[in-house]
Amino acid sequence: MATIELTQGNLESTIKDNDILLIDFWAGWCGPCKSFAPVFEAASEKHPSVTFAKCDTEAEQMVASQFGIRSIPTLAIFREQILLYSQPGALPESALEELIGQVTSLDMEEVRAKVAEAQAQEAAGAGQDQDA
Repeated sequence: MATIELTQGNLESTIKDNDILLIDFWAGWCGPCKSFAPVFEAASEKHPSVTFAKCDTEAEQMVASQFGIRSIPTLAIFREQILLYSQPGALPESALEELIGQVTSLDMEEVRAKVAEAQAQEAAGAGQDQDA
């Protein structure tokens, strides 16, 4: 599968409608982005069950802002609408393949349980702050 263009208009549906989503945040003037692009594109051809999206941070500044992009390229990975990974830097093919393997093999019930636990702790902490 080739990559798709991620925009403000399709952001929500792209995250919601795809089990595994990798997003490459890039810009045309960025040298490391240009060197990562063929690696990302090759991975998209190798993994047809995974959705690969590219977001031009110059054209889609609102989307880049929503993700807190400060350095490019940045790779973000979602699985079942949960952001699992977001790191700047151009990855070599082997590292990208390893990440895809890790995300694919995750036990998402366990991940959701950990997310719920963290949210509960955060909510309990917020309640304590209000009591003080």
